[in-house]
Amino acid sequence: MISKKMEAALNSQINKEIYSAYFYLAMAADLREKYLDGFARFFEVQAKEEMEHAMKFYEYVNEQGGRVVLEAIDKPQADYKDVEEIFTLALNHEKFVTKSINDLMTLAVKESDYASAGMLDWFIKEQIEEEANMDKGLHQVKMSVKHPHALMMLDARYGKRED
Repeated sequence: MISKKMEAALNSQINKEIYSAYFYLAMAADLREKYLDGFARFFEVQAKEEMEHAMKFYEYVNEQGGRVVLEAIDKPQADYKDVEEIFTLALNHEKFVTKSINDLMTLAVKESDYASAGMLDWFIKEQIEEEANMDKGLHQVKMSVKHPHALMMLDARYGKRED
């Protein structure tokens, strides 16, 4: 069983994960409009992954006898200047999510909630990968600024991301 405080914090995280999916879908939609289908595919797969994360939290709360309470999802930004802005925002967002997960771990440790701490350990490791992927993407896009053909090559490469 989880505490009411942990239940509320996990419900908040479910909202953040679903928002993350929405956030990345908005980016993908903008990239599709710009005919950057590879980058769009990358962010569509990212959105799907974020929904999987939300479901992991959802299932955990239920398994622990808690009550999932879904809240409204904020509307994400719809228009972006370019791919560099998108990756910058994505990296900053992943840093925000990392902090949120770390805060959940702090709460779990404070409450001696070893089950939640164990579950959160997977997310802590996942966030290392999430930040690294966005950081790498940002640096690659920045390097391609003076070479439009390089951006198109990156677009093709990012389009190969699998579900």
